[in-house]
Amino acid sequence: MTPYLSVVFLLVLQLPQGSDTSLVQLNNNGYEGVIVAIDPAVPEDGKIIEQIKDMVTAASTYLFEATEKRFFFKNVSILIPENWKENSEYKRPKRESYEHADVLVAPPTLPGGDEPYTKQFTACGEKGEYIHLTPDFVLGKNESEYGPSGRLFVHEWAHLRWGVFDEYNEDEPYYSATSKKIEATRCPTGITGINRVYTCQGDSCVTRACRIDSKTKLYEKDCQFFPEKDQTEKASIMFMQGIDSVVEFCKENNHNREAPSLQNKMCNSRSTWEVISNSEDFKNTASMVEPPPPPVFSLLKISQRIVCLVLDKSGSMGGSNRLNRMNQAAKHFLMQTIENGSWVGMVHFDSTAYIKSKLIQITSSNERNKLLESLPTAASGGTSICRGIKSAFQVLTGIYPQIDGSEIVLLTDGEDNSAGSCLDEVKQSGAIIHFIALGPSADQAVIEMTANNGLIDAFAALVSGNADLSQQSLQLESKGLTLNNNLWMNGTVIIDSTVGKDTFFLVTWNGQSPTISLWDPNGTQMENFTVDTDSKIAYLSIPGTAKVGVWTYSLQAKQNSEILTITVNSRAANSSVPPITVNAKMNKDTNSFPSPMIVYAEILQGFVPILGANVTAFIESNSGKTEVLQLLDNGAGADSFKNDGVYSRYFTAYSENGRYSLKVRVHGGTNAATRSIRHPANRAAYIPGWVEISNAGKIEGNPPRPKIDEDTQTTLESFSRTASGGAFVVSNVSNLPLPDLYPPSQITDLEATRDGDNISLTWTAPGDDFDVGKAQQYIIRINGSLLDLRDNFDDALQVNTTDLLPKEANSEETFAFKPGNISEENATHIFIAIQSVDKSNLTSKVSNIAQVALFIPEADSSPDETQPNPSPGENLPNSGVSISSLVLSVVGSVALVSIILSTAVCILNKKKNSRRPRTEF
Repeated sequence: MTPYLSVVFLLVLQLPQGSDTSLVQLNNNGYEGVIVAIDPAVPEDGKIIEQIKDMVTAASTYLFEATEKRFFFKNVSILIPENWKENSEYKRPKRESYEHADVLVAPPTLPGGDEPYTKQFTACGEKGEYIHLTPDFVLGKNESEYGPSGRLFVHEWAHLRWGVFDEYNEDEPYYSATSKKIEATRCPTGITGINRVYTCQGDSCVTRACRIDSKTKLYEKDCQFFPEKDQTEKASIMFMQGIDSVVEFCKENNHNREAPSLQNKMCNSRSTWEVISNSEDFKNTASMVEPPPPPVFSLLKISQRIVCLVLDKSGSMGGSNRLNRMNQAAKHFLMQTIENGSWVGMVHFDSTAYIKSKLIQITSSNERNKLLESLPTAASGGTSICRGIKSAFQVLTGIYPQIDGSEIVLLTDGEDNSAGSCLDEVKQSGAIIHFIALGPSADQAVIEMTANNGLIDAFAALVSGNADLSQQSLQLESKGLTLNNNLWMNGTVIIDSTVGKDTFFLVTWNGQSPTISLWDPNGTQMENFTVDTDSKIAYLSIPGTAKVGVWTYSLQAKQNSEILTITVNSRAANSSVPPITVNAKMNKDTNSFPSPMIVYAEILQGFVPILGANVTAFIESNSGKTEVLQLLDNGAGADSFKNDGVYSRYFTAYSENGRYSLKVRVHGGTNAATRSIRHPANRAAYIPGWVEISNAGKIEGNPPRPKIDEDTQTTLESFSRTASGGAFVVSNVSNLPLPDLYPPSQITDLEATRDGDNISLTWTAPGDDFDVGKAQQYIIRINGSLLDLRDNFDDALQVNTTDLLPKEANSEETFAFKPGNISEENATHIFIAIQSVDKSNLTSKVSNIAQVALFIPEADSSPDETQPNPSPGENLPNSGVSISSLVLSVVGSVALVSIILSTAVCILNKKKNSRRPRTEF
């Protein structure tokens, strides 16, 4: 039996119109095409629109000054849900859609969690996915906790556009500094404040000094950094943009490289401004002289979907079963994929074009069946793509005179040298063109084709980018086999409780109709498949909501070399319960060998990540060679963040030039997959409160952040999904066999702990080629200076790793060693890094730098201090009140005061001695 072979690719005639990427362009320093989309689940509130305008307008001014007068927001589209009321100000969208949105205004990821965040799972310097803001945040209900919304928008925009990261770290809020003090993770260190535990019961709140944890030698878990309200530091926006004085990003001269911030970890200790300055945006602009104009806003209301199928019936479609396969896929699209309420028309073309159906609104199976009757039945003639598209324009104007935002689904198997003659007309039309092709080498590829349901997958991927998620058709199974010796194709499909509505089974074959058996979870056999022998398909629609559980199918072919495929789709069972979804993509649409690529698959329920799933990627070349990759969410190799619901892996197994297609299969076993309630990796910093210097250093606290037990995860029932990740093109592939060009991947999760005289290390093993295979050896070096180790790794002291044999990629590695002598005088830390070497002596990038302290750090106040809030005497360490000045101020006072002072000095000295740093090792 031969599995998947797909030479069908879903492309777009004019990128980025059909791409799922941002439409933002930088034009004369101004960002155009920014899309802020309001989710359909957000209740109608006109104030949200006005607050979005105010937020972006304020952000534009702040961004302009923060980037040294380089960037501003020029025009912004606000997408308004279809279920909101009509308004004369609302226009019909053109290319704008939810899948292109840069900012989503949507309900919280978790109840009560209004923190803004940016979905960002790629490498440093690469663009993020989208910014997520909640309605309450947009309406200004959280300003005290996050600062002004315009400033925060710039913080999130820097994530999204320039791929920088936060200069704090909620998982590592403190670190041992070279100053032998515990410092809050921040940039720059000039941001002043105090560290306190702040607890509230009802309206009563208490603050106390932070205690040192005996294991970590850092402050206890509940300790928080309270910044001074009045600061003089101008940086940094990626730490806490809510501070009034902060108007800049951290730069090389004030960047805190010691702190375990996400920016340092992800960007090799470079400052945010260094990363921004290296962006294409920065390189292609110069500072402006005059201030920019305010942003221009467009209000666009989502409306009904309008689609025209443009189907090739030329003579070449009559060969190799092409016409029939096209009809199989089109029938699946019309019966299952296209959403109710949509308008659909149809055009056939050969050397001329024929309008077979004007626009029909889909409201029931009657309209779907009528369109099915219009599919082509015979192939003949030449090929004229432009005539087909121009006829589609005529169909699309049947409802609106403008066709902006309408869609054309174009399928053809041949090349048409005259297609370029209508390209300008297509660009000016504003229509979105989905181009489904049988590859550039279609003739030979189709002749040699085995099991292939790629065409059905391509059509199935054309769900509306603006439909409510509960209305979208989700693919649960897509499988194809060529049956030679064994004539049976058996399998199971899991229908979980989040889906089950409009469940649709489709079976196709190439020769004779197979025997089809299907059993529901109770073992009841389904008998009502509709068999269409002309189109060589059989289908079954389950009425109502399909039973939850494992459905079993068995297909028996009636001849050798038969090609069978099965596809199963379903919709959300309940509009109030989001279904589990899978989105798959490559990190690039085009690539030049030998540059590696990365496969991504994101699994969500609503906005909540799903962990612990088994995720497999199938990457097929133009000739049908398939590479299978197990995708991982382990925070190593290609995967930026552990347990964020994004599963990743490097792809380097190029076999030829041309197009490749991506397909992902996901399976969640019973009690194996879980919903993650962990906070998003890039959520905005919550301001716990402010230190009011003008009010004797008292803390003005904000309401405590809602606490979530992040170790608690909700287990899921079994589920299965498949998803198409589209196509990508690779060029400059050398003749086989290819040389070893790929080193081990960079280790990014190195951690170090001190255990007596030993230092214990843990990390995830890289592979021979990035994250595949097994490395040959590890080089571990240590230094007393972080910068020296980073900049001069090869000169640092090497640790003996003779007994350390690398494990298979993605295994957990552990190693312990005695560090010996560090040559630097007054060294306060030992810094450690690793480099991996493969069998061809190719070396990885140096790992992230781990550290252990050589001292017990000094706390900044007595651990016994407990005070109510407001705290009458809680002064800052550098507030100008010193012990010596206090002594001088009371010299010569009455005897009673002298006695009190002497007692106070005695107690203070005792405390001082008790916390004097000790150096061991």
